Amino acid sequence: MPKTLPTIDMTQPVCCAPVAAGPADDASALDVAMRLKALADPARVKLISLLFAAEEPSTTGSLAAAVGLSESTVSHHLGQLRTAGFVASERQGIRVHHTARRDALTALCRVLDPGCCA
Repeated sequence: MPKTLPTIDMTQPVCCAPVAAGPADDASALDVAMRLKALADPARVKLISLLFAAEEPSTTGSLAAAVGLSESTVSHHLGQLRTAGFVASERQGIRVHHTARRDALTALCRVLDPGCCA
């Protein structure tokens, strides 16, 4: 049976010393690892890419059509990305509109490599 990782609050962008600054403590390592785990799926990478490219919020249906997956599968992936803090979602009537949280991805990039996003 796979080991279950603990639940941590990932609603805010990751904020810890850069990985290159020295050995990470357990909490910081877990914080970064959980966010990387959320991105460790090709469908999620495609969804994030589509959301960053979109000029306005995207619906679950439009994203599902773009990646060729069912709406329920896309909804699951968006939930994982939302839990990791990479996606913001807002219900408008019967539709849910999703946007990428650039600040969260930029923060993760800075933790991995402080010179990447200068």
